[in-house]
Amino acid sequence: MYAYTDFDRQFVRARAAQFRDQLERNLAGTLSDDEFRPLRLQNGWYVQRHAPMLRVAVPYGVLSARQLRRLAEIARKWDRGYGHFTTRQNLQYNWIPLKDAADVMDALAEVDMHGIQTSGNCIRNITTDGLAGVAPDEIVDPRPYAEVLRQWSTLHPEFAFLPRKFKIAISGAAEDRAAIAWHDIGLQLKKNAEGEVGFQVLVGGGMGRTPIIGQVIHDFLPWNQILVYLEAIVRVYNRYGRRDNMYKARIKILVKAEGQAFFDAVNTEFQQILSDDAGGHEHLIPQAELDRVAASFTTPVGVSALPAQDIFEGAQGAYKRWLERNVHAHRLSGYRGVTLSLKRAALPPGDATDAQMEAAAALAERFSHSELRVTHDQNLLLPWVRESDLGALYELAKAHGFATPNIGLLSDMIACPGGDFCALANARSIPVAAAITERFQDLDELYDIGDIDLHISGCINSCGHHHSGHIGILGVDKDGAEWYQITLGGSDGSTLSGAAVPGKVIGPSFAADEVPDVIESLIQTYRSERAAHERFIDTVRRVGLEPFKAPANAQRTLTAAAR
Repeated sequence: MYAYTDFDRQFVRARAAQFRDQLERNLAGTLSDDEFRPLRLQNGWYVQRHAPMLRVAVPYGVLSARQLRRLAEIARKWDRGYGHFTTRQNLQYNWIPLKDAADVMDALAEVDMHGIQTSGNCIRNITTDGLAGVAPDEIVDPRPYAEVLRQWSTLHPEFAFLPRKFKIAISGAAEDRAAIAWHDIGLQLKKNAEGEVGFQVLVGGGMGRTPIIGQVIHDFLPWNQILVYLEAIVRVYNRYGRRDNMYKARIKILVKAEGQAFFDAVNTEFQQILSDDAGGHEHLIPQAELDRVAASFTTPVGVSALPAQDIFEGAQGAYKRWLERNVHAHRLSGYRGVTLSLKRAALPPGDATDAQMEAAAALAERFSHSELRVTHDQNLLLPWVRESDLGALYELAKAHGFATPNIGLLSDMIACPGGDFCALANARSIPVAAAITERFQDLDELYDIGDIDLHISGCINSCGHHHSGHIGILGVDKDGAEWYQITLGGSDGSTLSGAAVPGKVIGPSFAADEVPDVIESLIQTYRSERAAHERFIDTVRRVGLEPFKAPANAQRTLTAAAR
């Protein structure tokens, strides 16, 4: 993982000191709440439904065991003993008193962490594939490029107050595990016939009220030009993006409205930066700088290919299922990536207690060279596990609640914190997720259902990525009551799901108590309609939505009684 330099460390600690001064002036009444708001937001501090919420940046999802231990300490000392891992590979705390905020920022800075630009109308955390650097289908390791983009975008003076928040994702593998088409900018690393590295650049993707898939604006941009090209895109957006209506302020609206005119403006701006800007060519990335950054992302010392093992030899029961679901192929023979599932009964999806964070850190130290990943699916992943250690790892993971063999199955759902915490939410996500998890506890049933993406959002902001779920659940408000809209057929762009596409609504919304029955009816319909070995998403696309609508609507016991 990236090794902070003295400059990096000084930068983050100076930012923490600056935030302490701002907080002290706000608490003393000399800096108004309105003046303090943009300052705290760009350091990751929200004021939510019940208490301040802190979002901690985990750049491109890479964590050290030391950092995870510090996150556990913060949860224990200043929060209520847990944290929530998000789809943007960050960590959120929901109960830290604002008066303690500066102490928390200092504690984070001590382990090279912060909350900078995890909120506000700026470029947010750069995300990527949880298997980056270890995936066998990887074309180019995206982590060095993600780190260069992080350094470029952090406190960029021109892009601190964009029309709206801005999200970038990057993938370097044949399979898109970063949902790049759903981002303001999506980057796909490629190699041409000569072996040269470049980027396919997508722009204008996003969820929210208007789900739109990003469009290709450049099919093969030489890698060293990427900062200039991103500068051009964000400049055009900053100049022409709407500021009169926050619901139409994202770049996706501008791209959709302007079409080719937007593309032309970006390409003109790109050429003008190189020809007219003072020092424009200095934004071309030197090979020496990429090499400097990439030196932090080499294979750990002591790791090299080993004789491959048949990991399933003699495996039975839950352990065999864990090997099938939670253990992933690796680019190095004799090694595997292993997902620590954060989807289990009694805790919301993505939540981890301070004790579990400590346990995960210990597992990383023992089995994965002290490195972990936060995945897009709100789990943790150990990227450097020897095949010979899988048995021992399984026993310890099971003891700490990480070994549910459900990765990719119905209970491995994505969910935002929803109305229990978020001031923007229209409805709660956590109780709905808990009810569905309780309904589908039987592993035999889950394995019979097979691969399926279930995503839950508590409001139209789509933090739970409901648009891209094979089954999406969206919380909506009707006259102060919680209701839930169901969509089918969405895709994140992965190989399983196919090209990115938003799901389609199957009818009027349902009451909260009806949702588990609706999900069960959808699953039963799939089972009755599926062909041999056909997955849920393929059945939905083959038969269409109509066969699912009537069984779902038949579950309207509560809404029917209210009419």
